[in-house]
Amino acid sequence: MGGVAGFSKFSKEEKLQWIAAQFTQDPEQAVALLQGFWHEDAEVQRIFDGFSENTISNFFLPFGIAPNFLIDGQLHAVPMVIEESSVVAAAASAAKFWQTRGGFKTKIINTIKLGQLHFSWSGPTEKLRRYLPEIKSELLNDVQHLTLNMEKRGGGILDIELLDFTAQEPNYFQLKVSFETCDSMGANFINSILEAFGHRIQRFVADHPDFIGAERQLTVIMAILSNYTPDCLVRAMVSCPIEKLNKVAEGMDGVRFAEKFYTAVRIAQLDTYRAVTHNKGIFNGIDAVVLATGNDFRAVEACGHAYAARDGQYRSLSNCSIDDGLFRFWLDIPLALGTVGGLTKLHPLAKLSLEVLRQPSAQQLMSIVAAMGLAQNFAAVRSLVTTGIQKGHMKMHLMNILNHLEASEQEAHWIAQQFTDQAVSFSAVRDQLAELRQKAVDAPIENGAIAKIKNR
Repeated sequence: MGGVAGFSKFSKEEKLQWIAAQFTQDPEQAVALLQGFWHEDAEVQRIFDGFSENTISNFFLPFGIAPNFLIDGQLHAVPMVIEESSVVAAAASAAKFWQTRGGFKTKIINTIKLGQLHFSWSGPTEKLRRYLPEIKSELLNDVQHLTLNMEKRGGGILDIELLDFTAQEPNYFQLKVSFETCDSMGANFINSILEAFGHRIQRFVADHPDFIGAERQLTVIMAILSNYTPDCLVRAMVSCPIEKLNKVAEGMDGVRFAEKFYTAVRIAQLDTYRAVTHNKGIFNGIDAVVLATGNDFRAVEACGHAYAARDGQYRSLSNCSIDDGLFRFWLDIPLALGTVGGLTKLHPLAKLSLEVLRQPSAQQLMSIVAAMGLAQNFAAVRSLVTTGIQKGHMKMHLMNILNHLEASEQEAHWIAQQFTDQAVSFSAVRDQLAELRQKAVDAPIENGAIAKIKNR
């Protein structure tokens, strides 16, 4: 089977039909399945199709709510988009736990975003540095039409720094540019300015009388924002007296729980293997809110993981301390988010998510997302040091198995009771369900028939 020419020019229907005919066992069924996920509102579907290329359908993910998040004194119901079992339940549980213990406190440490102009130039570094003030002035003047509206909102270009990498790579320099983009994530704003900077600095060295010979040739390699934004940072924290942790787990007082919790977090600071799983749990919560609000979870993750390795070793993003009878648990996380532009207003559910969150500013959204990450981490570590992580996971896993086996609601209820104290496995659930159905052949499972079957 060969390739296909001009696929991007096919109509949506033609793309769908070609994929189904070439790559599925039952093309008619595949087409019906894919069309079944189209939005019934043609205008909404047109918007969805515009988000990407070569679209033939939509891929659904669960949209859930974690209520009772008390963040900086305000109560939130937080939208979450995630397919992993038990994540939303864990977040809601942690939110309820801390709601009666002061809630989540947050602090915006900074909101600086970064862009880079990478270029090659064969002249002496000291010459570029000498003319840097003049270069900066021309660069800023050249992009006034791009920065005007952002400056009116309190943002704009904060600084331009010349970096010399010629010791590592011949002739390689960089302009590192700092930005404040207010409620916008700012990718298009930053990239447009950087590209304009590239054209202007090329003209500067070409036209300036003090630059001679090869110095007049400056080659722009690339102009692009950086998704590593260590100075776009927020802290989320919870704390309470240790005695308020007394009822966290049966048979474990607050002191013992706090000590085990602290040690678990400390292990994630010391051991990279544990830290990766530890931080993945944090991003279970963060990504879910980032997705729900139409932000870029891939950029957020890449930045967060780089920040976790900022001292040369990958470590936990969260920290814990026990001092003078006070338990403190906090998270520092870089989050470059936006509440205007991009998908935040185009995607109807992203727009609704921001409405549910009371139309937060970008800084308020940073606080909410950081609190969610901390809540998710608290719930996971709490499970690990008390009941074990599998108890909650297996409950959801059981429901997934029952759905796979097409169990009815009544069958699922009865099977769930059987596995209250049993290990869950696909084969064990399948066998229990088969036995139940065999017993029910002569007595349909309705109107109390389950009780009769249980007594046989």
